[in-house]
Amino acid sequence: MTPAPLDREPLVAVVIVGFRNARDVARCLSALERSTWTRFEVVVAENGGSEAFAALCAATPDRLSGGQVVRRLQAPGNLGFAGGVNFGINASRDADAWWVLNPDTEADPGALSAMVARLRRGGCEAVGSVLYHPDGHVQAYGGHWQLWLARSVSIGKGASVRDAIDAEGVERRQNYLLGASMLVSRRFVELCGLMREDYFLYCEEVEWCRRAGRAGLGLGFAPDARVLHHQGTTTGAGMGLRTQPRLPVYLGERNKILLTRDLEPGRLPVTLVMSLGLIFARYARRGAWRQVGFALAGWWAGLLDRRGPPA
Repeated sequence: MTPAPLDREPLVAVVIVGFRNARDVARCLSALERSTWTRFEVVVAENGGSEAFAALCAATPDRLSGGQVVRRLQAPGNLGFAGGVNFGINASRDADAWWVLNPDTEADPGALSAMVARLRRGGCEAVGSVLYHPDGHVQAYGGHWQLWLARSVSIGKGASVRDAIDAEGVERRQNYLLGASMLVSRRFVELCGLMREDYFLYCEEVEWCRRAGRAGLGLGFAPDARVLHHQGTTTGAGMGLRTQPRLPVYLGERNKILLTRDLEPGRLPVTLVMSLGLIFARYARRGAWRQVGFALAGWWAGLLDRRGPPA
């Protein structure tokens, strides 16, 4: 693969991974219809089986109002987030770049234009955006992974979406982009390969971006690319700590340990102790004892190097 020439507009494939949430996908597509960047196609990978795929096809169009093709594909089983992203990328190999976009998002009209502009400016092979919640507060501009603690820090969290942003400062600090909205170039995929599917869900984008960093590829940030994120509509991750279901808690803790194993195995003993302490600091002191159990099960699974879909 070779990068798209800068003298023509690159074709972007928007890759959306669905799981029995056709209404979310339909809302996401409605927002994309207003995009000021029009040279794109959409690939939706449905992980939820044949009934979910039928519901997706009934709820979404074959083309958007601007003529962009919407390809809906039934995945051969639940591939997880990374597997679904890879499935979508492999189905759109003619694209010049891929926008990995959560189904529970609504992109502002200028979001894709701003991300493509930052990618074409150079100095990076992947670009993040401003993710914000319906209340107008920022979820993140980008992420910083603290390896010793196996902990992610969301840059800009809690700021107002209207606040001025130090874009260069974000780019200096971030070492991963959030998977809810990240644009990656053909060169990024060529040099780094696809996402690791053995994580199944959570931390895949961290590992992918850290792998890119080791390959010498920069991560960009487009401050004018704003994406509304209705966080956790599929997994329940957006719930309060005391009501979060097992899946996001278990996989979040497990995959933090797996990420340390894969990136810096020599730090694993310290990280295991630190992450164990963070479990109690986060959940126990708020009385979320069921979630402590979920988290400890995930921590133990990471210790035993268990990967793939949870039992």
